[in-house]
Amino acid sequence: MRSRLLVLLIGLLLPLSLVLQPAPALAAMDYAKQVLIGADFSGREMQGVTFNLTNLREADLSGSDLQGASLFGAKLQDADLSNSNLRDATLDSAVLDGTNLSNAVLEDAFAFNTRFINVTISGADFTNVPLRGDVLKTLCAAAEGTNPVTGRNTRDTLGC
Repeated sequence: MRSRLLVLLIGLLLPLSLVLQPAPALAAMDYAKQVLIGADFSGREMQGVTFNLTNLREADLSGSDLQGASLFGAKLQDADLSNSNLRDATLDSAVLDGTNLSNAVLEDAFAFNTRFINVTISGADFTNVPLRGDVLKTLCAAAEGTNPVTGRNTRDTLGC
């Protein structure tokens, strides 16, 4: 009788213990190879998200935390990345044409083969971002302002 009661008690408590265990950490979202034209991702926590080869033309990512995000080969024409955190992000081979990077923090981002055309970079922080010489020359011509988060001058962070 006692052993049956013990088995019954274990049978009741075991499922309960499985329910009470903490949920596993969620993996970063993967939006790779999608068409997200005009999508609104503004003000979101998106650390480590993947947007590889994604069409984000005219998308709003302003004020978003994209630290460690991968935007490899993303199309960001006329996208708004103002006031976003792009620290440690991968922007290699991305196309930024008419993109707004005002007050964005790109510290330690990888952007060596990124195309920057007609971008707005007022107040952007490019500290430790590897850039090709031709891109650096173009960005220095448009560089102005001080980043409100890091307090660094855009021209200084580009090494102009």
